[in-house]
Amino acid sequence: MNISQPKKHPQKTTKKRLTNEQVKLLETSFNFNNKLDSNRKSHLAQELGVPGRQIAIWYQNKRARWRNQSLETEYKALQNRLECVSSDKTRLEREVERLKGELEKAKDLLVSSKTMNYASLPSFSSSCDEVGSSSLLGDHGDFYVCFDNHQFDHKSNGHDFFGRSMS
Repeated sequence: MNISQPKKHPQKTTKKRLTNEQVKLLETSFNFNNKLDSNRKSHLAQELGVPGRQIAIWYQNKRARWRNQSLETEYKALQNRLECVSSDKTRLEREVERLKGELEKAKDLLVSSKTMNYASLPSFSSSCDEVGSSSLLGDHGDFYVCFDNHQFDHKSNGHDFFGRSMS
């Protein structure tokens, strides 16, 4: 008894390769909307003379390629941004170290000059928005002082900051 069983899958038809003109039309349609609804699929299939399933598969593959390309582009942009941020971080770290050195020099200079009087000090800015230049540091840069927008009084709270030490 040889009973033939029905085939599980109908015989596949040979898939036609899309022409350049068909691909261009699909690309234009994809660029307009990368999702394919059933009406548009039917219209494209009829216009191109290919099965609707082939159109749906083309759209699915195109979306996958488009996503991969988008991810690669985003990755490159993030990589460039990371390089810029890393470069800025390194530059700022060097600047912080340089400024720490200048601050240390200024502190040492202020501590070591016990006989300095108020009139011999360079003018300091009384607000953070203004920039005061100091000759205390020589040619090493500017020295900035900020006093919370209050006028600096060298005898604050009864202490003479620049007078002779009484100890």
